[in-house]
Amino acid sequence: MVQRNCSTLKSGKVRAFTLLESLVALIVISGSLLLFQAMSQLLISEVRYQQQSEQKEWLLFVDQLEAELERSQFEKVEGNRIYMKQDGKEIAVGKSKLDDFRKTDSSGRGYQPMVYGLKSAQITEENHLVRFHFQFQKGLEREFIYRVEKAKS
Repeated sequence: MVQRNCSTLKSGKVRAFTLLESLVALIVISGSLLLFQAMSQLLISEVRYQQQSEQKEWLLFVDQLEAELERSQFEKVEGNRIYMKQDGKEIAVGKSKLDDFRKTDSSGRGYQPMVYGLKSAQITEENHLVRFHFQFQKGLEREFIYRVEKAKS
């Protein structure tokens, strides 16, 4: 029986991978793994870019909101909106019914969006501190606190 197996091997009728076929298979596997690695790195860099973009958008919004608050005279916080006087006009800032945070006149007319993609926004005032708490649709959650002086009548 052992002699039969040896004679079969010597006759060359047994199918096996040649060295060239093995080399081609290894090159294909290696290429597939390199492609997978490159795609993973591309995905990671895209996620980092998106996070940096969200951070930049937040910083820009905070700068704009702070500029609006600095040039205004605080009146009150009511109905999740902050009411102020700016250049003799009464304005309100708060989350709209859509997904943006906007500046309007005191009756809610006018339209100047400040940031998009909001899930929720709460505005509260306590001890001369106005607290803005924002939740974005992409999961980002931020809080902005601003000290105000009530208008003297």
